[in-house]
Amino acid sequence: MTLYDIKPKFQNLLRPWVIRLYQRGITANQVTLCAMITSVILGGILAFFPYPHLFLLLPLFLFFRMALNAIDGMLAREFNQQSRLGAVLNEIGDIVSDFALYLPFALLANTSLWLVIFTVIFAISTEFCGVVAQTLTGVRSYKGPLGKSDRAFLLGVYGMCIALWPQSLVYSNHIFITAILLLFWTCINRCRDAIARPKQEE
Repeated sequence: MTLYDIKPKFQNLLRPWVIRLYQRGITANQVTLCAMITSVILGGILAFFPYPHLFLLLPLFLFFRMALNAIDGMLAREFNQQSRLGAVLNEIGDIVSDFALYLPFALLANTSLWLVIFTVIFAISTEFCGVVAQTLTGVRSYKGPLGKSDRAFLLGVYGMCIALWPQSLVYSNHIFITAILLLFWTCINRCRDAIARPKQEE
């Protein structure tokens, strides 16, 4: 069970906004670029000003980013905007956003630089494994336990804890060790999915 499993309900809440955006001429690729660019901007703010209280911005933004990620997919599927460029932007956008939003944790006190770096590397690896599954079977794998939405929830909540209770920084390394283990497990599950799932017919 991952947050991806509740995605259809979340999409239903967003559908009125998706329709409005489409009516105003907003495209899926524009939404994808918006999510990536705003992620880089926030990541830059947190990197240049690594103050614990500013990390309260992270959970708020990650919810916003989650909404944008759902919206661009709905625009693409439901309004005939799917394209190879969109698929490329979607995958690259997730990688760039993860780098930008999660690396600033390494600048906080009591936090190991290498644990944060390995967390980001494994986060990117989970997306790579999902794409490999799509290449082999025709279906993108979203197996957990720590997919994109789940790690956004984990690190968003931790960002909120850091902002409200700076003393929680003493748990930073434990959080990132746990994240690495869960991400490694996620990679294994997605690779297994790629191997076990029959190839979808063209």
